[in-house]
Amino acid sequence: MKNVGIICGGFSSEFDISVKSAQNIQGNFPDEYNSYLILLQKEGWFVQLKGERVPLDSRTFSFQIGNETISIDLAIVYIHGDPGENGKVQAYLEMIDVPYVNSGPLASQLSFDKWYCNQFLSGFNIPVAKSMYLTDKTNSLDSKKVVAELGLPVFVKPCDSGSSYGIAKVNEEKHIQRAIDEAFEEGRTVVLEAFLDGVEVTCGVYRTTEGIKPLPLTEIVSKTDFFDYEAKYKGLSDEITPARISDKLTNKVQALTIEIYKLLNLRSIARVDYMIVNSEPVVIEVNTTPGFTDESLVPQMIEAANLSIKEFWSEILDGELA
Repeated sequence: MKNVGIICGGFSSEFDISVKSAQNIQGNFPDEYNSYLILLQKEGWFVQLKGERVPLDSRTFSFQIGNETISIDLAIVYIHGDPGENGKVQAYLEMIDVPYVNSGPLASQLSFDKWYCNQFLSGFNIPVAKSMYLTDKTNSLDSKKVVAELGLPVFVKPCDSGSSYGIAKVNEEKHIQRAIDEAFEEGRTVVLEAFLDGVEVTCGVYRTTEGIKPLPLTEIVSKTDFFDYEAKYKGLSDEITPARISDKLTNKVQALTIEIYKLLNLRSIARVDYMIVNSEPVVIEVNTTPGFTDESLVPQMIEAANLSIKEFWSEILDGELA
């Protein structure tokens, strides 16, 4: 049996969510594999074993249980944010020759950065929100110029953060600079995006031996001002699967999601978020490590597809290891 290490934790604000996602995956993992939860922290690499943490040798990707040495044959990186969702762990695994099923370093890094990803997609005529880009928090930005170019309300987001922290919907010009300052606390670069007035939907997609498959769409109706951390993880949103849109529009979003998956050269699971404006899906962002807790969107999509989580991961592993 292959020993699979599900890597979680990391250095971002979503450490706990990453661990919960990985625990949910491990608790529903295909029976033909031995699965181990690997925690990556600033202090090092550890394997979680029934209440105790055992150090992992990061050079050999192996650990000791008594006199037995267990080597990890295959990795699944499920770190939200740095250093997993941005591809750093994948690059390291390639250096030490440990196979993994996730998107590679370049695809992960490109998808992770909200600005660069949307600029890349717009080059293929895929609709994205009009935006402005900031690389340095010390540079002043004329808020009047922001309003003139993007209007109000405007979204302010850290580009290179995998979490929902630091994102703000700004309704008044006088609050733009404060939102920018707060976004820079979460990321090194910041993007300002024009508000999109429409229906928010999201589509999961993954690779199998039969090709790339989309999951049923989920419609998001947030009870907060937008789909922020509170709405995602504290039940302050209605998540309706399948989404209440026409079959024709559903097929359009699913086909676009598959196209994006191919353009970005993604692997395993991904999720693309959209705002549908006048029957046109506009990309919000691409997630290569979407949440996988009990409250997360992808497990809801899997259930709506009449799959179990175990069957879902079997399909991914079969597809990626074929």
